[in-house]
Amino acid sequence: MKRLLIIAFAMTSTAASLCVQAQTYQWKDANGRTIISDTPGPGSAKTSRSTGNPAPTPTPATEKAGEAVKAAPPPQQKSIADLNLEFKKRQQDAKEKADKDAKDQAARAENQENCERARRTLTALQNGQPMAQLNEKGESQLMDNSQREQEMERARRFVTEACR
Repeated sequence: MKRLLIIAFAMTSTAASLCVQAQTYQWKDANGRTIISDTPGPGSAKTSRSTGNPAPTPTPATEKAGEAVKAAPPPQQKSIADLNLEFKKRQQDAKEKADKDAKDQAARAENQENCERARRTLTALQNGQPMAQLNEKGESQLMDNSQREQEMERARRFVTEACR
């Protein structure tokens, strides 16, 4: 029982000494919210009261610094779970972006290859090189002039589409 009283007395005296040493201000803002701070409230505050030791007389430099602190909203503390969730979201976004970039690059490479193949085919057709097509039976058959013209027109359209 004596130990309990001694511990309670020690805690009370410690808390009392901390309150005496700290300079705190409490006031109500224009919205009626109670603000507790280590700097005095603005002149437009409804009520103001000081607890603890008297504050030193503010200088113009400390008044400007105090105004800057008051103007900035207090930083929001995020929980570890929120920070972890944000980190995982950033990782997922980066992975999705890398995958998208890889797909775009592969599509550009394939498009470039198709373009070069179509240009070579068009050049071969225009130079009059003998070319063959497979018929319905799967046999190779040389192209006649009308088939060559049709293939050249098809190759030109493909070159314009694939080689943008």
